Amino acid sequence: MKSIVIYESTHHGNTKKLVDAISKKYNVETAGIEHAESVDLSGYDMVGLAAGIAFGKFYRRMEEFAIKIPSGSQVFLLYTCGNPSNRYVKNITRTLESNGARIMGHYGCRGYDTYGPFKLVGGIAKGHPTEEEIMGAVAFYDKIIGRE
Repeated sequence: MKSIVIYESTHHGNTKKLVDAISKKYNVETAGIEHAESVDLSGYDMVGLAAGIAFGKFYRRMEEFAIKIPSGSQVFLLYTCGNPSNRYVKNITRTLESNGARIMGHYGCRGYDTYGPFKLVGGIAKGHPTEEEIMGAVAFYDKIIGRE
């Protein structure tokens, strides 16, 4: 199965840690969101979208990129944030499904967060993602490709 993960990991590299672990184990291709426009997604069996969360949604550029995912694509979602919630995938899932993409699943975990008011208190979720959370992302990928 040929997969690629398009990622946006801007503040502390939290999300990239998940992407790198999956890529290392499975030799999955990766591309930063700034290079995503030049990637021909039709050559992949599965596309991962990975980002941090801001204002209860995937980062804006990732939400906008989701509109361009080809109909029929299998897509999985990864995210990190200060306080994970399944509701963070609702908006991007709705966008992807309305374009005919098939959502294979999502994985989210805590990530060190110093955005906005959290900066005033030194951030939240220090030390995250942990090694266990990173391996949780790998186990999630194992499951969606049927190697669990």
